[in-house]
Amino acid sequence: MARYVALLRGINVGGITIAMADLKDVFSGLGFGNVRTVLASGNVLFDAGPADTAESKARIEAALRARFGYEAFVFVHDQAAVAAIVDAYPFQERDGRHAYAIFVADPAVLDELAATAAGLDPAVERVARGDGVLYWDVERGQTVRSAFGRSLGKPRYKAVTTTRNLRTLRKLQV
Repeated sequence: MARYVALLRGINVGGITIAMADLKDVFSGLGFGNVRTVLASGNVLFDAGPADTAESKARIEAALRARFGYEAFVFVHDQAAVAAIVDAYPFQERDGRHAYAIFVADPAVLDELAATAAGLDPAVERVARGDGVLYWDVERGQTVRSAFGRSLGKPRYKAVTTTRNLRTLRKLQV
């Protein structure tokens, strides 16, 4: 058995409310073991055999769609990959700043978003490319107002991105 992390995009914000107990039931019903939710923002730890993460993603999205009636977007990674993403964070974490990893499922979108990072004001925000992620260091209070934050918020990125702060990702390593 391997330990996996599922990151659900957009739950418990914007009108899609799912109780963590119900979310845990969905994962258990799919046959996953040792299911645990972390925070109320769509983070699930679970055990499964050595399966294709794309297959797990498809099964989870279908089950969420059937149970809760919304278009689910899920990112599935093994726990070691999430730990490696956290360890590779390229910026010094500082007070007054947010440290994020943006998971991007489509390499073309990763390229597009990385290109938008050119010319950002480093006093407000910095972006660096990682393995399947973009790292984002942004001044507190500027997340949705910053130039990169406005780019990231475009509807066309909804199905292929999800953002987590490093504190949350660290909680997913236990």
